[in-house]
Amino acid sequence: MRCLTLADALKQQGAQIRFVSRRMPEQLRELIVAKGHQFASFNNRPSEGTTDKLLHSPLFGSSQDQDATETIQVLSDQTWDWMVVDHYALDADWESAMRPEVGKIMVIDDLADRLHDCDLLLDQNLYDELERRYDGLVPDHCEKLLGPRYALLRPEFAAARKTLRHRDGRVRSIFVFFGGSDLSNETAKALEAIRLLNRTDIVVDVVVGASNPKGDRIREICQRMPNTRFHRQVVNIAELMALADLAIGAGGTTTWERCCLGLPTLALVLADNQREIVEAMSAAGAMRNVGWHAEVTSSRLAEAIRVALASPDYLNAMSERSFAIMGGRGGASGVERISDRLTRPHADS
Repeated sequence: MRCLTLADALKQQGAQIRFVSRRMPEQLRELIVAKGHQFASFNNRPSEGTTDKLLHSPLFGSSQDQDATETIQVLSDQTWDWMVVDHYALDADWESAMRPEVGKIMVIDDLADRLHDCDLLLDQNLYDELERRYDGLVPDHCEKLLGPRYALLRPEFAAARKTLRHRDGRVRSIFVFFGGSDLSNETAKALEAIRLLNRTDIVVDVVVGASNPKGDRIREICQRMPNTRFHRQVVNIAELMALADLAIGAGGTTTWERCCLGLPTLALVLADNQREIVEAMSAAGAMRNVGWHAEVTSSRLAEAIRVALASPDYLNAMSERSFAIMGGRGGASGVERISDRLTRPHADS
């Protein structure tokens, strides 16, 4: 989805885009084509398996050598100015094989666990010592676009930011969202924590994804709680975030969506790859780290909410620091910065 966001922005600037994927769910393939992009795959080709030693190689379904050969075949009908690579099981070996076929290579990564042969590298997350994170992993000439100010957010977030209302630190509305599936059912925990507050004056918007296995149960809980609205697989999530004064959620990619809109957040860590981001955000004062989800009870979360409700200055500061991390209230969005960089090579990124 982040590549599709970038592709849409590039298309608006006149670029022709071709997606290449070994496997792609049909609904996503249809979405790519419906947006006017080309799509090429080699799903039906036999795979020789993989002997690559990267952490995510077992999930790839091919060796890098075979995949590079097949990728070149589906790109060979014309020349390409840029190739954008977004896959944890690809490294400098695959990228180097692409060199004769493309002008330049951009890599999207956030693991910093392997070598890359690229001209531009994007890591949109926030970490301690971010500027040194890819030392020794990319060529000396590689330009690094690091941090949330380059986050590839959908256009509706930039649009919502431009018309964002002023928050005064008082909490009248809470936004609850723990990602598309929420397998550990943190949504129900958050709803129980809010119920414990006995604050019927606060409006609660609860969003669950279509793949959430507890969606129907969450709907029932919402129906029993006053001023609580249930939303499933919404298309207006930016609007809901903009209306909220406080969010309760996880530390995944939604972090940057909330930051873009200056939405103060109480975050639970749902996976190991979220821990470092949540800790860095908390240290920057842009988020409250409530803790590892399995250790956070509904009563502990309720207490964190109570503290937030009683601390308008703290929430205001959290909001301002969120804006700062994203590059300020105004100015270009991350996708605008990157699409300009790809289409205007000498532009200031």
